Amino acid sequence: MLKKTVLIGLMSFVLLTTAFFIGSQTLLAAPASSASGYKVIKTVPLGGEGGWDYVYVDSGARRVYISRGTHTVVMDADTYAVVGDIPDTQGVHGIAIANDLGRGFTSNGRTDNVTIFDLKTLKPIGTVKTDGNPDAIVYDAVSKRVFTFNGRGKNTTAINAADGAVSGTLALGGKPEFAAADGKGGIFVNNEDTSELIQIDSQKIAEVHRWPLAPCKSPSGLSMDVKNRRLYAVCDDKVSVIVNADTGKVVATPEIGNGPDASAFDPGTNDFFASCGEGVLTVIHEDSPDKYTVVENVPTKRSARTMGLDLKTHNIFMPAADFDPPAPGERRGKMKADSFVIVVVGK
Repeated sequence: MLKKTVLIGLMSFVLLTTAFFIGSQTLLAAPASSASGYKVIKTVPLGGEGGWDYVYVDSGARRVYISRGTHTVVMDADTYAVVGDIPDTQGVHGIAIANDLGRGFTSNGRTDNVTIFDLKTLKPIGTVKTDGNPDAIVYDAVSKRVFTFNGRGKNTTAINAADGAVSGTLALGGKPEFAAADGKGGIFVNNEDTSELIQIDSQKIAEVHRWPLAPCKSPSGLSMDVKNRRLYAVCDDKVSVIVNADTGKVVATPEIGNGPDASAFDPGTNDFFASCGEGVLTVIHEDSPDKYTVVENVPTKRSARTMGLDLKTHNIFMPAADFDPPAPGERRGKMKADSFVIVVVGK
């Protein structure tokens, strides 16, 4: 009887141990969830010739505007179908939307002008001459002006959005990169040559402040938490800086991926994003106005260094393509035919 009891006990122990071991193995084998929850949810093949630069998402109208070298592609933000095309935007860099005026604007670096188009029909209305190589472009609803930031001109051109008249030009003392409007008549722009942040009064078309961005070098993308008055600039050497928009003080320097060109802020999640050409999207959470946590570098696709953020769905649209190996003396190889895609990152 004792032997039988011991035998039953041993068998029970073996079964329990085996079950625990299998359960532990199953638990360990389960894929780890993303720290941020973000991942690539769709890759949309668009193909076609030509490069790209910035992307703009009109969250209310559910449109994604994609620069494509000589024209601007318009995609539905929900179905990912191409719904229109704005022709003859030569060397297009950026897109700005003035929903209150029913007009859109593209900065055309090759022809040194801006194309104005109708938001309903997407048909061009006219063009406005700027200084050399208009790159970033932003609409300021307070002054009702569109500002282009001209790379070769090293200045900004202010355009009356309602009629296309040039309101003025302001020298910036270096090559401007991306800009952000604060909704109160202030516009902030990165100066790539001097690694500075410049504040502009949109009504007076005048410089208000100029602040150093150290340790940032060659800042490019810029976005803003308007509520908490924090600006986020992405820079070379895997560095980014978060700046107090009222004092110019650098309050944080989160590490990001390599090769960034755009930044974005989502007020619905309190996340800042840096799109990095090495093939990652850095997600940074704003814990408080002066405290930030790098949550994750989400794998995307190499060359996906610009983006547009959909404030409704919280999805991020990132253009990318495949390239041949660079020939001797080339910075990068030739873009492979029909390899252009939009990488959609979401939860």
